[in-house]
Amino acid sequence: MAIAAVARPLKDTPETGLRVLVVEDETAIAEFVVRGLREEGFTVDAASDGLGAWYALVEGDWDLVVLDWWLPGMDGIQILKRMREKGLSIPVLFLTARDAVADRVAGLNAGADDYLCKPFAFEELLARVFALTRRDGVRSGTRIEYAGVSVDLAAHRVERDGATINLTVREQALLVFFLKHPEQVLPKSRLYKQVWDDWYDGTSNTLEVHVMSLRRALEAHGPRLIHTRRGRGYRFGTEADKE
Repeated sequence: MAIAAVARPLKDTPETGLRVLVVEDETAIAEFVVRGLREEGFTVDAASDGLGAWYALVEGDWDLVVLDWWLPGMDGIQILKRMREKGLSIPVLFLTARDAVADRVAGLNAGADDYLCKPFAFEELLARVFALTRRDGVRSGTRIEYAGVSVDLAAHRVERDGATINLTVREQALLVFFLKHPEQVLPKSRLYKQVWDDWYDGTSNTLEVHVMSLRRALEAHGPRLIHTRRGRGYRFGTEADKE
């Protein structure tokens, strides 16, 4: 097994609100990476072949892709080139046993943001993941913010206009998703899939309860930012009547 580290005990780590797609056809490696990233607070899903990976890429909302080169159906280079041709700018970390200089050059030239060879140490993988997720244009360092509301993804600190706001893990993940999609109407089904990693069955009130609690926390320090669009979902923004 091409891994140079062992999984650490599970720990109670707050979620970062960042979503990672791991594309790897070797089950042991995929499980190792997925488990390790989840322990660090990332929301992680996995695909084991090229076609499944492509479907996940176009259907999901990802902050980072960890991508193997050798995959059934469509290899990593093909996936990467297709992503860039379609305008998908998601950061991509190649994780592959192909360690020749020519392979690294080919991967980076195809559009990869970083390249890590197997066997690997999880600590190095994690450091590269954090480095890549800090490159997003809407963030400064590990911070994401909009309309005076900010979340420090590393320190798990939420503020509005300088005032600290205490949120639960799930409320913070919901807020991060709103901050990443300001002024957009987000359907309930999308929020359930991205924040809870579940499908909305049309009957659960889990989302409404969390939105109500998040609203209350934010509105203690300013005007309403989360607006309901009846029959359509929610919009995070400064103007209630916009659209």
